[in-house]
Amino acid sequence: MKLLRRRGKRIRPSDASLLFQFLSSRLFVVWLLPFTLFHLSFLLSTEWKLSLFQEHFISFYGLVTFFISVAITAICAYLYYRYRYDRIRQIIHRQKLAKMILENGWYETKQVQSGSFFEDIPTGKTKDKISHFPKMYYRLENGLLHIQTEITLGKYQDQFLNLENKLESGLYCELVSKELHDSFVEYILLYDTINSRISIDEVIAQNGSLKLMDSMYWEYDKLPHMLIAGGTGGGKTYFILTLIEALLKTDAKLYILDPKNADLADLATVMPDVYYKKDDMTACIDQFYEDMMTRNEEMKQMSNYKTGENYAYLGLPARFLIFDEYTSFMEMIGKESIKVMSKLKQIVMLGRQSGFFLILACQRPDAKYLGDGIRDQFNFRVALGRMSELGYGMMFGSDVQKQFFLKQIKGRGYVDKGDNVISEFYTPLVPKEHDFLNEIAKLAQ
Repeated sequence: MKLLRRRGKRIRPSDASLLFQFLSSRLFVVWLLPFTLFHLSFLLSTEWKLSLFQEHFISFYGLVTFFISVAITAICAYLYYRYRYDRIRQIIHRQKLAKMILENGWYETKQVQSGSFFEDIPTGKTKDKISHFPKMYYRLENGLLHIQTEITLGKYQDQFLNLENKLESGLYCELVSKELHDSFVEYILLYDTINSRISIDEVIAQNGSLKLMDSMYWEYDKLPHMLIAGGTGGGKTYFILTLIEALLKTDAKLYILDPKNADLADLATVMPDVYYKKDDMTACIDQFYEDMMTRNEEMKQMSNYKTGENYAYLGLPARFLIFDEYTSFMEMIGKESIKVMSKLKQIVMLGRQSGFFLILACQRPDAKYLGDGIRDQFNFRVALGRMSELGYGMMFGSDVQKQFFLKQIKGRGYVDKGDNVISEFYTPLVPKEHDFLNEIAKLAQ
């Protein structure tokens, strides 16, 4: 029983009309209560004769009370819809899951004799009856949908093991993770994703983890390096500035590179280590690499050094190289790009233990400048705004099975948190009156 309660409500064939059953039963009871109260004295005092009932209920008073009861029912239905909409959504979800199984024929039937008025006389007719309906459970918990399906090695096993696209598009939710347990598979989806969006004041970095949504964190100590892609107007710059402001609240040291001398270059007036000239940026990358190699050697000489532990265990601060318009810079430096790519590859390969991390942003992660395995080392990937199928393929892999939808919301996109599950993502909200230069200046001081 404990396991069944944890799994949630089981989906049954009758759930295909669950919404109608729920509404009709509840609304009838709501209508019946006031209607009965209006006629309670008549029901208690009169004789139970059909003619008396017809005369009373078809009278003017009877019709008026009927419509008043209907009005009360409509008001209650509106209030329920207004304040308990999540409950209705759950019923709709369960109905859709039942219809999915029925309409795809993912169940077993057997033929039985059709009944007749005289049970002893067979009709000779047969009808199909469901003999086996797959075990599927539905549960909403902490804003996440948990859908579990039993795996029985039957002929529909492949379908139940690959429900991602159907669940995402049909339930209008985003897959967070897919877990295979003993005898069943569990799909966990983010319910009402946009409501998980947080404000910039709620973006907190602590213990090697950065909060980006209510139920989403970038755990850079475990899954280092972030790749951000997106075109103009997608919210990429505001997202990078949000990351900078949050990381400055820790003891981390930041290096900012902006080859286009645009928004991030303005930070040079309020904080150190901001570069936008070609030679300065190249020197910064070289120095960042050298500092990483030096720290790797120094960590091993520290008295409290322990194999397998990272920089945080030794009390060392993290360092972030935040690189905007990366591909523009690589095109700018020409043949020198090979040398820079070699340094960046070493950083993404060796930086996790020593606490040296990359946050790299570009309009499109072209394999020309992110080849040789570099792109695969970015464990946290965010694609913002409008992107082509080719762009999504470059970002998340060409073999990814995901349907991407465009919504005209600034700061919206898709994310891979390092688990190869792509889900909808919203950058933290930034109020119009928020002044990044002023806030970052305070933190830098």
